[in-house]
Amino acid sequence: MKVVKGSIVKALAGREKDRFFVAEAVSDRCVYIADGKERKLSAPKLKNVKHISPTGRVLDMTDMTDKKLRKILSAFLTRSAEEDPDRD
Repeated sequence: MKVVKGSIVKALAGREKDRFFVAEAVSDRCVYIADGKERKLSAPKLKNVKHISPTGRVLDMTDMTDKKLRKILSAFLTRSAEEDPDRD
């Protein structure tokens, strides 16, 4: 699955492992990710595309704020935990 701007992704490696982010910008091998809390939209983290996994959900990034992003990712995390009860 290809990562595009606005994709919700899960970090597979690094300090952010197992956390959800949104792809702020995408290049060939790198993605800038943000979560609205530790990684703000104004200062996203550069992550290798090999170290993330797309979830298949894409957000509309127009008029996105850090507060809206935190709320969306929190709801997404809650929903994914309900769907997969074996998840930690």
